[in-house]
Amino acid sequence: MKVLQISKYQYPYIGGTEQVARDIVNALQNDDTIEQKIICFNEDASDGDYICHRGETVHDIVDGIEVIRCGCFAKVASQSLSMTYFNELKKVLKEFSPDIVILHYPNPFVTNFLLSMLSKDIELIVYWHLDITKQKFLGKLFHRQNIKLLKRANKVVATSPNYIAGSPYLSKFRDKCVVVPNCIRTERLEATDLVKRKASDIRAKNKDKTLIFACGRHVPYKGMTYLVKASKYLDENFRIYIGGKGELTEELKKEADGDDKIAFLGRVSDDDLKAYYMACDIFAFPSITKNEAFGIALAEAMYMGLPAVTFTIPGSGVNYVSVNGETGIECPNGDWKAFAEALKKLGDDKNLSEKYSKNAKKRVEDKFMFEQFAENIKGLINGI
Repeated sequence: MKVLQISKYQYPYIGGTEQVARDIVNALQNDDTIEQKIICFNEDASDGDYICHRGETVHDIVDGIEVIRCGCFAKVASQSLSMTYFNELKKVLKEFSPDIVILHYPNPFVTNFLLSMLSKDIELIVYWHLDITKQKFLGKLFHRQNIKLLKRANKVVATSPNYIAGSPYLSKFRDKCVVVPNCIRTERLEATDLVKRKASDIRAKNKDKTLIFACGRHVPYKGMTYLVKASKYLDENFRIYIGGKGELTEELKKEADGDDKIAFLGRVSDDDLKAYYMACDIFAFPSITKNEAFGIALAEAMYMGLPAVTFTIPGSGVNYVSVNGETGIECPNGDWKAFAEALKKLGDDKNLSEKYSKNAKKRVEDKFMFEQFAENIKGLINGI
């Protein structure tokens, strides 16, 4: 059996979609009956071993399979444009002749190419990561295409039942939808002696304080501004560490000016990320829209034993990952005063915090581990 994945980008570029595509590769890798390839756009990225340049079209080997990276000359509404993509896609469909194509969506311009090329004998799995919500015009422009794509699909994957119910597209094609939750990789969270020392140092600098950790891109849907606002309602017994960078970083720093409880960490290394997971008491995840379709960072923090504070996001998997009153506290969307009260409650009630901590780790172990993800993917591929 031959499986072709169509991703937006691929490792060493790291994003949610790219990690899922890589997890699928790893899930199928030990099956000698399955041959895999990936086609994607190229993007500037490096990990030391791989160095990628946006404008180049190259064929790499990553995780033992061929990755076709198509050089890009521009981006429109977060969508890469390439002069070579059409021919590379046409070539791989003809020469590789896949039995199954997995299209990671949203990828609307590529979808247009694919629908014109895909023969009827190729099974199509649409991996629906999220609806197009930010670019309202594009959402309307590609409405008919989305319907055509979902009609053509043999199976449609959603990362949570919440997203199926909340999506105006997936809810119309429930009979084709299957839920495959995203997964965490525990090897990424293993604590070395260095990480343990860093965690101890963080705790030592904040003796007797309740430590809150948040990490993510500083963009509107991540809702970091609501955490900054919530901090104003907390006393000096709390300390908030905010990791990540983005277009809103400077604005967030201005909003937090004078609030000594908040520390901005910038981009956080893997070791520092694990150290803050280990050192802190609560994980704040203030995303506010269903652009946050799942929340891998949320699942990682829960696995590390952190109770979570989240907002209610209709149609998002965030409230599927962390369950209100079981693994953390869910607040009315955008209500930073309620968010602050939830943080206070967990900070003040150590028994409740400990209960949610144990439940959070167990929920991830039961539902969001790589082993379960691999079984789900194998079942999907073999059952189509």
